[in-house]
Parts: sequence; structure tokens; C-alpha cells
Amino acid sequence: MNRYLPVARQHFLSALASTSVVVKSICATVLVLYLLSWAVDTPYALGVTPGFLFPPNFWVWTLVTHAVVERHIWGVAANVATVMVSGRLLEPLWGALELLIFFAVVNVSAGLLAGLSYLFTYAATFDLDYLFAVRIYGAPAFLGGVLVALKQTAGDTTVLRVPQVRLKAAPALVLLGLAVLRLAGLLETAASLAACSYGALVGWVYLRFYQRHSRGRGDMSDHFAFASFFPEALQPAVGLVATLVHAALVKMKVCRKMVKRYDVGAPSSITISLPGTDPQDAERRRQLALKALNERLKRVEDQSAWPNMEDEEDDDEDEVRTDAPLLPSRDTPAPATSTSSSQSPAGQESSIISFEDAPSHS
Repeated sequence: MNRYLPVARQHFLSALASTSVVVKSICATVLVLYLLSWAVDTPYALGVTPGFLFPPNFWVWTLVTHAVVERHIWGVAANVATVMVSGRLLEPLWGALELLIFFAVVNVSAGLLAGLSYLFTYAATFDLDYLFAVRIYGAPAFLGGVLVALKQTAGDTTVLRVPQVRLKAAPALVLLGLAVLRLAGLLETAASLAACSYGALVGWVYLRFYQRHSRGRGDMSDHFAFASFFPEALQPAVGLVATLVHAALVKMKVCRKMVKRYDVGAPSSITISLPGTDPQDAERRRQLALKALNERLKRVEDQSAWPNMEDEEDDDEDEVRTDAPLLPSRDTPAPATSTSSSQSPAGQESSIISFEDAPSHS
């Protein structure tokens, strides 16, 4: 076991080094507050307590700080792992600023909704423990939002092969696991289950209706409908209820009716607006394919060394010099044909002179 710790530590540090400042800052804050929890009760001061969240106490800062508070080391590991996964898988698609906005929206809204739920539970039972004995803090809220976002961006990815489990089923499986742990008595309160449930719900609402991107706002594709989070046998009934609720919210002007835009790509730049499948699916798949291609190319470049172009040019020059014919030197005697042809005018002139100077015998 000890021999795997340096390898795991090296992978963790390399993964953390490749993330943005946002991810590093969140992870550092989680670690610092965990160390501080040894001396101070940070869940009480920085976690959401339903009785202190609303007037007359009004501890509103806990809506911002509860997500980075941890008391146990396994909670720190889960929190840091959730943030790093979001940095590795979501930040390349969204950007650091959008990831920070998503982190803030999910955690603040989930803390507020969970506090309201415990307030209503107290109103029904008059049990003060629901107001002052419950602490809502840690990674569950953001974990629910990240799982929903991963379902949107990479829902077809296989997490387990036997049994085959795809990433789109992860939100429901995590909620089911937390419910089982609560029923088994391994969780003190249902705060983690409530925070994760509201984090998943808020994450879906934000990504479905409000997230801004290059093609407008929201993602109204069929694979990201609210009914898709439930088993196939329940999807028709859940889809009907979700449609009625959405129509009512549209009439109350809480939500607006989404219109899908299709860019035909014709020379006339025609854009058709129809209530059909959102082209965000194609854009999402294209970005994932480009990301996978870049990673493969990077691995190939790291494994194989490219040849030096200067060495290739020198080799080509040597080959050209070897194949070229040698030029005749000055010491090399010229061929007879070239000599006779080059010295033929001088030879003719000297022969004429010798005949004129010869003595006559007649």
C-alpha cells in the first residue's frame, strides 16, 4: 500500500497543477478550514443552521461558506475530488468564470432550500432539533450539481462495465446511496441527502433554463429533460407532471418558454426557430470529440520524438553531392576530341605558315 502512495500523490499534484486558479483556491480553502476545525467548531460558525439562517439571527454568510467546510478527512477528500473533477471535465467546456458562477449558484441555492425545508419540517412537528441541531455543510450540494452537469456533457460515458452503469445514472445512484446510508443510521441527519438533492435540482434548473452560451441560453434537448433522471417506467408520468409545472411557471413568468434555433448554414444565413431538438447536443459532442482528439495527439507527441529538420537537410545535401558528377580538374588531361576541337584553329594556322616557309626544290 505504501508504494502506491507516492504515485497517487504525484498524480494528484499533476492534476492540481493543470487546473485553474478557481479550482486551486477552492481546494486550498477547504484544506485551511479543515485544519481550522481542529481548534474551532467551523460547522457551527460557517455551516448552515436553519434556526440561525432566518430572522432574527440572519446568518446569511453561511450560504456562501458552507460548501467549503469539512470536519472529517473523508469529507475533505470527497470535496477536493468533486472540485477537481469539475475543473478537469467542466472547466474546459465552460471556462473558469462560468464554473465559479455554477459553484456559487448551486451552493447558495441548495443551502437556502435545505434551510427552508427544515423550517417547514419544524412548523409541522414543532421539534427544535430541526432548527438548531442540524448542520448543512460540505460537498453534497456541489456534488449533486456536478453529477447533473456531467450527465449533460458526457452522459453516455460508461462508469462501470459489470454491471453496466452510465454516467447519466450517477445522480440517481448517489441519491439512492445517501438514502440507504441514512436509513441504516450511518448518517446522523438527512442534511447530506437534502443538500445533494437540492444541489442536483438547482444545477438542472440553471443548466436547463439560465446558463448562457454561444447559442443563447439553456439546454432544452430531450436527453436533458427532467424525466430522463428517472427510470424508463416512470418517465412518461414524470414528464407529464414536469410539463404541467413548466407551463404554470411560464404563465407566472417565473420561467420563459424556450425556443430552439437552427442555423441552416445557407448562404442567405437563414435561421429557423422551431420547438424541436436543441443543436446544443451537436455542439457538446463536437467539443468532447475535439478534446479527446487533442489529448490523443498530445500523448503521441510526448511518446515519439520528431526528427530534426536540419539533420534531414544536411543528409539531402550529402546525397546531392554524392550523386553529382565530378568536374574535370586542371591536371587531368583533356580528351583527344576536345583537344583537337579546341586547338584546331591554331593548328591550321601553323600548318599554313610552315608550308609557305619551306624551301622549294624545283
